[in-house]
Amino acid sequence: MMKHARSLTSLVLSAAILLAAAAPARATERDGQHDFDFNFGTWKTHVSRLVHPLAGSTTWTEYDGVSVVRKVWNGKASLFELEVAGPAGHIEGVGLRLYNPQSHQWNLNWTNSSIGMLDGAMIGEFKDGRGEFYAPDTFNGRSILVRNGFSHITPNSSRFEQAFSADGGKTWETNWIMTFTR
Repeated sequence: MMKHARSLTSLVLSAAILLAAAAPARATERDGQHDFDFNFGTWKTHVSRLVHPLAGSTTWTEYDGVSVVRKVWNGKASLFELEVAGPAGHIEGVGLRLYNPQSHQWNLNWTNSSIGMLDGAMIGEFKDGRGEFYAPDTFNGRSILVRNGFSHITPNSSRFEQAFSADGGKTWETNWIMTFTR
């Protein structure tokens, strides 16, 4: 069992390193320091959360509320505040997004009021109107990869999805969806 855990951990870390190593070569092609400009302001926010990720569950719970995104450093960083409530409770979260001018990539950091510590940064970039960000993590004692994606971006709406992979990125299970409207 321990050998399998080490093997999976190595696989997850290797996949994360490969994703991060390949991205800087692509990212240097363009300056993305204003990629999150679409997100500034106040948004009506709807959250759908998979109740039991990576367990074969199909049960989702819903939340509604507001998000506020503030520009920091003339857009080279932003602060994302989320407050939503629903049948499963109340969520308060904060995201800090930082642009790295050397790699031309963003790192996304997140916490919620029940934890009070930033998660490890998700690293990525926008390409063809979609932002994708990756990081290794653990979930219920398992080594996983996490992917965050921003898509369907218009002046008055956008979509965010989070997905987990327990097999080194071969398959992904979406477990958190946020839709934003002005």
